[in-house]
Amino acid sequence: MVRNEDTVPMRRPDPDSPEARGSSAAVLPAGPPGTGRAPLDRRRILGAAVEFIDRNGLAALTMRRLGASLGVEAMALYRYVPGREQLLDGVVETVVDELYGDPDVHLRAAGGWQDFLQRLAHGVRRIALAHPEVFPLVATRPPAAPWVRPPLRSLRWVESLLTALVDSGFTAEAAVAAYRAYSSFLLGHLLLEVSQKGVQISPEDAPEGVPDTGTDLSQYPLVVELEELLSRDESAAEFEEALENLLGRLETVRREGRVPGE
Repeated sequence: MVRNEDTVPMRRPDPDSPEARGSSAAVLPAGPPGTGRAPLDRRRILGAAVEFIDRNGLAALTMRRLGASLGVEAMALYRYVPGREQLLDGVVETVVDELYGDPDVHLRAAGGWQDFLQRLAHGVRRIALAHPEVFPLVATRPPAAPWVRPPLRSLRWVESLLTALVDSGFTAEAAVAAYRAYSSFLLGHLLLEVSQKGVQISPEDAPEGVPDTGTDLSQYPLVVELEELLSRDESAAEFEEALENLLGRLETVRREGRVPGE
């Protein structure tokens, strides 16, 4: 029987992807087209660094190459960024700050704590999808304080999240536990998602999106039979379902006034 391709439903684009959002990264471009060399400042250097990593990967980033992309010598960058480590911290700050420009993410929980967490989660996922090569940095750079958990690197967002929970009836202990569970969910899911797109999470990792052509699958007949299903990208639906489940568990925590695990 020949499948009629006209009857195959079109897969909708991932609603959090740059394509579905109608734009790509929201970082400041390295220089406006047709206007010549733009004045050099820290903000422009960081925007160019994000663009460079998006195009070439983190491993390719050096001060010399970044300077060349801006049309300056590497030494000119050190006036604004003391070194590569400070540059990477600035890159993380730049992409996390995109949350402030996301119209669907609110700094205050005007629609309730669940709506707040749901909007924030999708905002962080949009950052991961717009900058998959940068996102491992968001997960691994040293935080502003030892108790700040990635991927919410901003103290302002952590303050907003905790305020939303406490103002909605969470005890202090339950609010902290919810913050930790929420951060762990985002970090684990989104690191796995970018890894499946071929991004190296660490220098020692082999990206999950790169197939191992040397593996003999003949001993795994069910894996071979289900390969098409296993290969489907259901990331958006899985993220939404897992987020809904987490919010449901946290509502139980709020209602019962307990800490998860007690």
